[in-house]
Amino acid sequence: MSNHVHISVRTLVEYVFQGGSIDSRFHSQSTLLDGTRIHQKIQKTYQETDQKEVYFRTEIPFGDLSFIIDGRCDGLLFRDGAVIVDEIKSFVQPLEQLTGEGIPVHWAQAKMYAYMYSLDNELAAITVQLTYVHVESEAKKYYQKTFTFSELASFALEMIEGYAPYAMLQHEHYSKRNVSLKALNFPFETYRVGQRKLAGSVYKTILDEKSLFAKAPTGIGKTISTLFPTVKAMGEGHINRIFYLTAKTITRTTAEEAFTMMRSGGQCINTITITAKDKVCFKDETICQKDYCEFANGYYDRINGAILDILKHEFGMTREVVEAYARKHTVCPFEFSIDLAYAVDVIICDYNYIFDPRVSLKRLLEEQKKSTVLLVDEAHNLVDRGREMFSASLNKATFLQLKKDFKGKSKPIHDTAHQVNVWFIAMKKEKADQNEFVLEKLDNRLQLHLLQFLEAAEQVLQTETSQNLLDAYFMIKNFMKIAELLDDHYVIYGEIDKHDFQLKLFCIDPAKPLQQMGKGFRSMVFFSATLSPLPYYQDILGGKMEDYLLSIPTPFSTEQVDVFIKPLSTRYRDRERTKDAIVSLVQSLLKNRPGNYLIFFPSYQYLLAVYDLFKQTDDETKTLIQSTGMTESDREAFLEAFKPKQNETLLGFAVLGGIFSEGVDLIGDRLNGVVVVGVGLPQLCFERNLIKDFFYKQGKNGYDYAYVYPGMNKVLQAGGRLIRSEEDHGTIVLIDDRFLQKQYQLLLLLEWQEFTIFK
Repeated sequence: MSNHVHISVRTLVEYVFQGGSIDSRFHSQSTLLDGTRIHQKIQKTYQETDQKEVYFRTEIPFGDLSFIIDGRCDGLLFRDGAVIVDEIKSFVQPLEQLTGEGIPVHWAQAKMYAYMYSLDNELAAITVQLTYVHVESEAKKYYQKTFTFSELASFALEMIEGYAPYAMLQHEHYSKRNVSLKALNFPFETYRVGQRKLAGSVYKTILDEKSLFAKAPTGIGKTISTLFPTVKAMGEGHINRIFYLTAKTITRTTAEEAFTMMRSGGQCINTITITAKDKVCFKDETICQKDYCEFANGYYDRINGAILDILKHEFGMTREVVEAYARKHTVCPFEFSIDLAYAVDVIICDYNYIFDPRVSLKRLLEEQKKSTVLLVDEAHNLVDRGREMFSASLNKATFLQLKKDFKGKSKPIHDTAHQVNVWFIAMKKEKADQNEFVLEKLDNRLQLHLLQFLEAAEQVLQTETSQNLLDAYFMIKNFMKIAELLDDHYVIYGEIDKHDFQLKLFCIDPAKPLQQMGKGFRSMVFFSATLSPLPYYQDILGGKMEDYLLSIPTPFSTEQVDVFIKPLSTRYRDRERTKDAIVSLVQSLLKNRPGNYLIFFPSYQYLLAVYDLFKQTDDETKTLIQSTGMTESDREAFLEAFKPKQNETLLGFAVLGGIFSEGVDLIGDRLNGVVVVGVGLPQLCFERNLIKDFFYKQGKNGYDYAYVYPGMNKVLQAGGRLIRSEEDHGTIVLIDDRFLQKQYQLLLLLEWQEFTIFK
């Protein structure tokens, strides 16, 4: 492995000089744009002989490593035969707050450029200038110092010495990692049927720098079949980083276990699991401010030490491990995990860290993306998650409340909130005869009012804290960001009820933005047991014509599962009439085939109606019920009740598409049967009908796209809880007359198509 370490000047000095606290209080969002504008404005004042955006590169050997450092200097000024290195910095606070001689990290950046220029041009001394510019008034403040070449050379060496412990640790890790991964063998004695095919397809996808959409059956071992070839490609130097993306905690645990298994074979590969901020926060409230949270206070003074410590001693950085080191070093566990994401081989996290434009890991450089693979687990979930990520909405009630809150306190906030509220009132009058309606385009007047509101909010938030105002500010910023993406993949619609009026920018087809966010990565692998029909998912998840598609048949025999269809109507209008028949059927099933069962319903209301009737007629059968707002310990207790070889029957009531219908492993006798009530169609609603109409206009089957495919996906997921290994046997009962229609039959798993009809 090369002993070269490539690092930018800015990254180097920020690593060595970083310090201070996390502070989630308001910071103006326009700083970056202001900074660019101010840089350009100052550079326009340069003389003809001056130079701007000058690229420098140098190499400094240190120990066994050689550091290649590069970057662009803002300006080189030539005055009276001397050279001045100019570093321009925009400043939000009044310039009077700049005390002393300027900010050390800014001097450090400028001095590194001065060192490089002096080295290249054999100068004995050079002048360095910091130019601070206030973003609003454009007032300027200058600092100048002259340094000898020997001072600058010593300083450059100090910077390398500060960064070297981390660089050496990483270099040593990469060397060990690549050697150990070359010796990696499949961690099981044999491949299950289909596993080798999936693993081979993933490996070929990475080699060919393509994307893969893979439908691989439940129980095949999809996690290890996708991770093993990807890790193998890492050992061979094709890639340097892996993201394992998933929507569920339980599938993250499966990925962690796969790496533990690989490491037990001597493989040196480190992983970080990112857990949501509100779950890992050590405080009662998630307030990231130094005067409230000791883990935020001085975070940047301690984070380098914390990262070096954990990387030296741990490979599997699970939530528990991260929390332990976060407490040891008094650092925020969430921000700690985000910083570690840039230092490790594998990141196990939610989809949004890659695909959501508001959350994504911004420090992933294009160069790093080229050597990164995305493994997207349970990829069917990314359709609705994608729509959610790229949509945004505003509510009239927000602005009415802000108008009241700031009356007499801030005229600009009151007036701009009033203007937005007036727009909503006018639109409500215009659409008085419609509860829901579509707008052809976003009104320019509304956008102007929103921009004026943001300007007013920025002024107030600089000096005072208001949670309502801060929430509104970020909501509007997000709305305006999504407004920039508006194209023919979007529908703008309004929904009016008695109490409120919502305006939504709805991303009907998430294909284009998902493709945009995934751009630059070497390969993406989308996989799920229910990625069916494959062309639908390839289309709606932003796939391209040249992508690879793979469908692997089940490794299990049809003898392992008995499938029954009961042709009853579970349509909303018939539910009251048919619920007695459902209860009778379930009781008959439990009597003739006792054991542990899960019964899934398309809604919680429907579940409760059948549950109440069941309990009235049978108070002996032990039952469990999925409740709303279950904690992690509640969920664990629910699943723990499904014990193998029980003498009594257990019936668990759950919701289709809910927490127990995906990613749950109840192996062997822990689960003997699954009953699915209905074909899972989403509730008829305005938004789903917009999806239907949109895809019909595209020449596709809009009803399938909006209702049938998402519904049947839930059915397949729920049924997939049953057969998880070669030893599992059980019963699946599908209750709905539509399961006998060809449209739905074609979407059933192959092994379910040999069914018996319950008369």
